[in-house]
Amino acid sequence: MALRTNGLMGVDWEQRVDFERLRVERLDRIKNLLKQSELGALLCFDMNNIRYITATTIGTWAMDKIARFCLLPQNDEPINWDFGSAAKHHKLYCPWLGEERSRPGISTLRGAMPPGAGRAEDVARKIRIELEERGLLNEPLGVDVIEMPVLVALQKEGIKVVDGQKLMQDARVIKTQDEITLLNTACMMVDAAYEELYRFLKPGVRENECVGLASKVLYDIGSEHVEGINAISGERCSPHPHVFSDRYLRPGDPAYFDILHAYMGYRTCYYRTFAVGSASPALVDAYKRCRYYLDVAIEGIKPGATTADIAKLWPKAEEFGFPNEEAAFALQYGHGVGLSIWEKPVFSRLVSLEHPEVIQEGMVFALETFWPSSDGWSAARIEEQLVVTKDGCEVITRFPAEELLIAGVRYYTATGPLAPTREIENHKNVQYGNGDQPWEEASRPGGNHRDAVVASAKGEAIGSR
Repeated sequence: MALRTNGLMGVDWEQRVDFERLRVERLDRIKNLLKQSELGALLCFDMNNIRYITATTIGTWAMDKIARFCLLPQNDEPINWDFGSAAKHHKLYCPWLGEERSRPGISTLRGAMPPGAGRAEDVARKIRIELEERGLLNEPLGVDVIEMPVLVALQKEGIKVVDGQKLMQDARVIKTQDEITLLNTACMMVDAAYEELYRFLKPGVRENECVGLASKVLYDIGSEHVEGINAISGERCSPHPHVFSDRYLRPGDPAYFDILHAYMGYRTCYYRTFAVGSASPALVDAYKRCRYYLDVAIEGIKPGATTADIAKLWPKAEEFGFPNEEAAFALQYGHGVGLSIWEKPVFSRLVSLEHPEVIQEGMVFALETFWPSSDGWSAARIEEQLVVTKDGCEVITRFPAEELLIAGVRYYTATGPLAPTREIENHKNVQYGNGDQPWEEASRPGGNHRDAVVASAKGEAIGSR
């Protein structure tokens, strides 16, 4: 059965997201993994890890500041040091933290604080006191990400700092029931954004306008953070630049998009490719191949399979114009999706063949493929997000993508609809006869003009009859 799609409200007449259960199950998961580890405690500065452990967050402006931090000691509850007045807010509105476990605490703000102000030393002192009280000072302290001054200050306090990021990744790799519901809801929002984008695309529209439109749709529906939108068109499609511009769309352009946003913290990574007005035969062929590599990967997803099994199904970098796998990284790719992207597991010929990871029920990840067109400048890009089930997987990105969609106004000629598959240069779409009036004998490549019109009306490619 397909995953349920709910409204965003809380109601008393349906079981929807249970946020108390979400908080408890996430914290229990990392507590259990911490207990099985050699770490005495876990110190996190990454906002997504802090949210996973403490169920607190502040504005997305703070994502790159490394200003907040939380400590999860062995066999104890988390302590959260937050940005100024946010700590007082959490005391009022986050009763699961208790009165004493939401505290103010400021780090160095990525070096913006004067070194002599002692902010790094203050952070280290706070952590040392908590570890000492619990008899954990001599145990390894796992840390996810850290500023160098804070690292040095912790070491001066006699604390052994080790990697804690892997433990957090291991905790987050299997999603709870409520996490899956939130991820599915986030994808539903992008379905709606693509519907509006499809209606909006036409010659004269700029890539940045597409970004603005999709962002508005998402925020209007209830997104808390549009992390980024790739909007790539025309000759910018190959090689993939991974950034949008102010380029204007033109007739016959390919245009692909990746929409990354968060609902209740849970992300999407969701590509679709369109053609504006019409598509060249080269783009149609590229899309078919791109779709094929994605579909064979999806078919292979099931518990017990490995990331290597999937990566082997994809073409080598040299087969689509790159010298090695590092140069082609993330074009044939898979990655976990949760409170951030990218999470475990990673699917890539760069790392997966020699370091495979086992696919497990409850994982949520995205698979994405790319194929450049034979014309040398256009390309296709598709991505699906899915949930691993007990016997396979369920795709939760539902905007149509099994075939290349033509966006924009359909054009009509004096003899009928303009063919949806055509070259972008007009003269390449007509062949002339050799008689006294060659224009009267004009035909489309692959068939005469009448056949082309009939094929177009049926949605067929030129020459398919």
